[in-house]
Amino acid sequence: MARKKVLLVQSTQKIYSLPRGRLAQWLAAPGQETPHEIRVALVGTLFGTLPIFFGGVFNTIAVAWVLAYRHPTWPFRLWLGAEIAVCAVRLCVLAIARHRAAQARTTPTDLYILLAPLWGITVGYGAFVSAVSGDWVAATLSFLSAAAMVGGICFRNFAAPRLVAVMIFCSLGPCCLGALLAGEPVLLLTLLQIPFYMFAMSVAAQRLNGMLISTMKAERENSHRARHDGLTGLLNREGLFKATGPHDAPPVRAGMTLLYLDLDGFKPVNDAHGHEAGDMLLIQVATRLRALASQHALVARMGGDEFVIVEKIVEGHAPQELAAAIACTIAQPFELSPGLVVTIGASVGIANVSAEDTDIDAVLRLADTAMYDAKRNKKSGQKLDPRTQKSASVADDMDWSPQDAN
Repeated sequence: MARKKVLLVQSTQKIYSLPRGRLAQWLAAPGQETPHEIRVALVGTLFGTLPIFFGGVFNTIAVAWVLAYRHPTWPFRLWLGAEIAVCAVRLCVLAIARHRAAQARTTPTDLYILLAPLWGITVGYGAFVSAVSGDWVAATLSFLSAAAMVGGICFRNFAAPRLVAVMIFCSLGPCCLGALLAGEPVLLLTLLQIPFYMFAMSVAAQRLNGMLISTMKAERENSHRARHDGLTGLLNREGLFKATGPHDAPPVRAGMTLLYLDLDGFKPVNDAHGHEAGDMLLIQVATRLRALASQHALVARMGGDEFVIVEKIVEGHAPQELAAAIACTIAQPFELSPGLVVTIGASVGIANVSAEDTDIDAVLRLADTAMYDAKRNKKSGQKLDPRTQKSASVADDMDWSPQDAN
C-alpha cells in the first residue's frame, strides 16, 4: 500500500486518502509549513467529530423544513430539497469513506471536501430567500441558524483554515446580500456584524490550527527522541521494537535477516582517549552502517557498542556476505580527530527469520547468542568461514556464527 501513488493518512485507526485535485488540496492545505506526517494527519481529522457533523445536518434540515412549511413557495421548497440532497450525499460519502478507510482502501476525500462548501452555499441560500421574503421571523431564524453553524464549521474543520474561511463566506455572505435587498433598515446592521464575525471566526480557526500543528510537532519530536539514539541518530531499542511491530513497516517477517554487531576494541579506545573520542567513534560506525544497509533496512544502536541491522537479503546473496562487508567496513581505520586514528573490529551474529518465528525479541536473542559465539570462536582461534580468508585484515577482526547452524 505504501508504494502506491495515492498518499494515505491514518486517523483514529482508519486510513484516509489525501486529496489529489488542485481545489481540494488548496482547501485542505494547513495554515503553515508542516512536515508531511503532520499534514496528512490534519486531513484525517476532517473525518472526525461526528456529533458536530450530525448536529449541523439536523439543524439545517429542520430549519429548512419549518420555513418551507411556513412558506410553501418554490424558493423555500428548493432550499429544503437542496439541504436534504446535499446532506444525504455528504452522509453517504462519509459512510463510504469510513468503510473504505477501515479496509485501507482509497477513500473519496476530494468529493468529501468539495461537498463542504456546497453545504455552506445551501445554508447561505436559505438565509438569503428568508431575508427577501419579508418574513422577519423566517429571516431571524435562518440568520441564527447560519451563525450557529459557523461555530461548528470552525471547531470541526480548523485543521484546514482555508476550508473554514470558504464555508463561512458561503454561509454568511448571502446574509449580507439579503439584508441589502430586504428593504428593512434594521437588517443593515448585519453588514457590520457579519463581516466582523466572519473575520473573527476565520482568525480563530487559524489560531487553533497553529496550536494543533505546534502540539503535533512537539509530539512528533518527542516520539522521535524516544525512539532514536541521541548520539548516533539510529533507532534505539524501543524504536526498533516499535518499528518491527504489527502496525509499522517493515515488520520482521520470514525471509529477513537480523545481524547483531558488537565492536571489538571499543573499550580500550574509550579508556585511552576519553568519552569524546568514543562518542565520535560510535557516530562514525553508525554512518558506515547506514551506508551499507539498504534504504528499507532498520539500523539500531542497542546500547553501548552494540548495533543491529534488520535487512532483507537480495536473492542470490547470503547474509554472510553482508556480515563480511560490515566487518571489512568496521576494520577500516577511523580518524577521530587530527592525528588520532584508531582501528577496531567487529563480531557479527546472524539470525535468519523463519515463518515460524517472527517475534523480534526472540530473533534478537538468537542473533545475540550467535554474536557471542562468534566472539568466543575468535578468542579461541577457531578457523573462520573460508569466504572470509580473502582478506587477512578482515579475518583478523571479524567472525560470525550463522544461527541456522545452531
